[in-house]
Amino acid sequence: MGTRQPGRISLDQGHHRPVSRLLRCIPVWLSILVLGLPAAGAQGVKNPDTYLHAGPADFDTLDPAFAEVGGGASPHAIASIYETLIDFEGIFVDRFVPLLATAVPSMRNGLISPDGRTYTFPIRQGVRFHDGTPMTPEDVAYSLRRFMLIGAAPSAYLLEPLLGIYHVQDDKGNLAVSFADLQRVVRVQNNTVVLTLQEPFGAFVALMAGFSWVASRRWAAAHGDWDGTAATMGTYANAHIEATAFHAQANGTGPFRLERWDRAAGRVVLARNDAYWRTPARLARVVLQSVPDTGTRVLMLRTGDADSISLGFAGLPLVEGAPGLRVITGLPGSTSVSAVIYFVADIDTRGNPYAGSGRLDGEGIPSDFFADVHVRRAFAYAFDHTAFIAAAFRGRAVVMKGMFPVGMRGYNPRQEYFTLDRQRAIAEFKAAHGGAVWERGFSLTVAHLTGSSQSEIGTSMVKDGIEALNPKFRIAIRSLTWSTYVAERRRHKLPFFFGGFFADYPDPHNFAYNLLYSASMRLQRFQTPPEVDQLILAALRERDPRRREALYFDINQKYFELAPSIALATSDGLRVQRSWVRGWYFNPASQPKYYSLWKE
Repeated sequence: MGTRQPGRISLDQGHHRPVSRLLRCIPVWLSILVLGLPAAGAQGVKNPDTYLHAGPADFDTLDPAFAEVGGGASPHAIASIYETLIDFEGIFVDRFVPLLATAVPSMRNGLISPDGRTYTFPIRQGVRFHDGTPMTPEDVAYSLRRFMLIGAAPSAYLLEPLLGIYHVQDDKGNLAVSFADLQRVVRVQNNTVVLTLQEPFGAFVALMAGFSWVASRRWAAAHGDWDGTAATMGTYANAHIEATAFHAQANGTGPFRLERWDRAAGRVVLARNDAYWRTPARLARVVLQSVPDTGTRVLMLRTGDADSISLGFAGLPLVEGAPGLRVITGLPGSTSVSAVIYFVADIDTRGNPYAGSGRLDGEGIPSDFFADVHVRRAFAYAFDHTAFIAAAFRGRAVVMKGMFPVGMRGYNPRQEYFTLDRQRAIAEFKAAHGGAVWERGFSLTVAHLTGSSQSEIGTSMVKDGIEALNPKFRIAIRSLTWSTYVAERRRHKLPFFFGGFFADYPDPHNFAYNLLYSASMRLQRFQTPPEVDQLILAALRERDPRRREALYFDINQKYFELAPSIALATSDGLRVQRSWVRGWYFNPASQPKYYSLWKE
């Protein structure tokens, strides 16, 4: 679910801001903003050819193979530099339009085979990369193969339907795929690219709208990335995020090209691609700025220095009714879980300040602390979901009943779910690790994302809820910037972490796979029982809608019983922008894009 501004990492040692204090701060900020600024609504359009968006996260890469919906600031840049073969049509998650392909495959137009396994994409001619070289079908095939080979988290979305695997390497680090495999499932045929699936996959068109990013093979090879051959593929398999040529450089076909990535300033600047194959964008520049502090982001918006900002519902009082601003609520949220606590079942405790002593001795936690289901359930029962929704979302969210949000197939209104129950939490703690947790206590540190009110409020409430049960339970809190937060997650240093889940395609399998299936749980190092994995695969393959829904009901129950993570709340989306912004629309399954925007 990220020009990098060094962030302050503070170990508060218990002196964190409790929720009540955080909320009391808001009216103070608001009074400063209201009284201390001129009426922005009376001003003309500021910097009419430049659009600036400010968010709390910084950038962790510009490589499209690592781009995920909701993945920090990076997708804001990637989705304007690079393009996919097809795209979602406007606001719709189930309608599609051609982009770098000239047609959307369907049974009707013959571009999907009768058995549902072969998809043919006619490739658009006359498109050029930002370096002026023409895009070819070979570039498309290379990009799809590289997407799978690179081994980033999104790679599984193509590895699964095309090759029936989830990781490009096996548990011993050996390649699980050959170059012949990649050639077999991704073929160039005249001016088309043909993809062959292992079996029919109903959501494949939506997957291609989200992940078929196209890059230049020749440019990649010239800049030290994979050259598209069998001889070098082993070198680039499962690549580190900062080790690719695409990490800090870019050469796409999109409406904007990379002008610079200023890591020290936390800023990416995009310039209009005047040679774009469609009508060039109306904006001359897009500036994407990392601003961790909420109050600073709001000030930038109120003065017109920012055209839009990322803001949680807890910050609504800072902008509601302000002149010159447009606050848009009620955006569809049926393809996302707004807040999730993810537990790590095998923590790397070596030199790890988040795990204290690394033992269950009252001064730390062992690596397998959250491998015990009783610990996970205890944390779930100790959390006040209702108070969290009131504080973090100002009541504009609902408690999750399992992993599926309302409106998604698989949602069961009668599904049992976790609510605040201190007696159950105590009972679970007393059963955890043979009773040692309750008797000895523990100490750990949890991190929240700097500038994220939901993350800050959530971690504070975990601390308050757990420490109230037993004086031997101690939780400290650190604040981390996005890139550091992501890095610590990848290193398995965080005992648990807050996040959300934004569906990469609108199908219940996307939720079941990411929140419960073993192959997707590398960040959490959680091993789902084999029978539950098989249940998830059975639901994926089931074609009868009623039987498929029943299977997802069963999967939802398993998610509750195993509690590898706790889906807390789902809410409608929130957008805050200047009233001079034109052309914006919302698609919950799509990356943020700036091509359609202008200011007047």
